[in-house]
Amino acid sequence: MLWIKALHIVFIASWFAGLFYLPRIFVNLAQEVEANASERLLLMARKLYRFMTILAVPALGLGIWLWMGYGIGRGPGNGWMHAKLAIVLLLIGYHHACGSILKKFEGQRNTRSHVWYRYFNEVPVVLMLIAVILVVVKPF
Repeated sequence: MLWIKALHIVFIASWFAGLFYLPRIFVNLAQEVEANASERLLLMARKLYRFMTILAVPALGLGIWLWMGYGIGRGPGNGWMHAKLAIVLLLIGYHHACGSILKKFEGQRNTRSHVWYRYFNEVPVVLMLIAVILVVVKPF
């Protein structure tokens, strides 16, 4: 089970790297006026989104394996696991929101400013902080 946990952590860290970087590309796309630079940024964003989606699948699959193997979340005193699972659902939603935003940039339908994307970029940081605290401290 320790191998599964180690791989889960590696894939989560890799997925988060994409969740942290893709919105930074959106900031640059929202500021960009030169067509060549926009195309390069869009290519980078497309490749990163595909790659981080590939990384998310084993991260989530290994997490489910751990959850099933340890039986965590059942019984009293495991409220932290339910809260963490809610965070995971929010992260999956954020991941899909990134895909939707990417499609808007590809169709040249972006309506948001670079400032909005700067705030949007902070969401996975906050969610990761909460998830780590829930897993390590197990406050409830």
